[in-house]
Amino acid sequence: MSALAYTRFETVRAFRNRRFFLFSLVFPLVLYFVIAGPNQGEHDLQGTGLSAPVYFMVSMASFGTMTAMLGTGARIAGERAVGWNRQLRISPLSAAAYLRAKVVIAYTMALLSLATLYIAGTILGVRLPAGEWIAMTMLILVGLIPFAALGVLLGHLLTTETIGPAIGGGTSLLALLSGTWFPLGQSGVVHAVAQALPSYWLVQANRVALGGHAWSLTGWLVVAGWSVVLTAAAARAFRRDTGRP
Repeated sequence: MSALAYTRFETVRAFRNRRFFLFSLVFPLVLYFVIAGPNQGEHDLQGTGLSAPVYFMVSMASFGTMTAMLGTGARIAGERAVGWNRQLRISPLSAAAYLRAKVVIAYTMALLSLATLYIAGTILGVRLPAGEWIAMTMLILVGLIPFAALGVLLGHLLTTETIGPAIGGGTSLLALLSGTWFPLGQSGVVHAVAQALPSYWLVQANRVALGGHAWSLTGWLVVAGWSVVLTAAAARAFRRDTGRP
């Protein structure tokens, strides 16, 4: 199987996954309208300087895209359970092409989630210059790199029985600690913990709407650090798992 054929196969399979569309597309979209809709007229949400529709649009985008990226792990765990990855190992498909296809599909799903929430944001009155839309999107895509690696890592460590709760519970906890549901204060223990998480900087991409830089040097270092560590861990888990007889 060629790399292109495998990527095309993975794309079709992902789009047929109804559960994915429910949790990474429909669920964040419904939450967005439920939370941001009643606060549509709020133009300075809890002193952030951001309107409620802008803040929650990016917050829900971070939640939806994290779910999309980690969903890679669920697909890998399912393949391991039925022995599909063993079949792929005896095919001409290289390990690099296999992993590349997983990441490409994850980003495709994440972009779809972003697009739906951006459309929802415009419905609630979000209006930003084109440059700010692009800058915000690019920051989110960079911020998803560690989650792409985490999805691969979890897929090669967990079973089909355990990965669902791990992804659901982990995403919910990260969302809570990162200011997805409400703005975090500017100090305190929770704020300090949040700044060490890549999910926090995903949410902070909304600061582009203020016309400034969303990420400080700390943000870039946190995202880069997690990306390196999780990528190394994912590569090790992949080699160990695929090296089994």
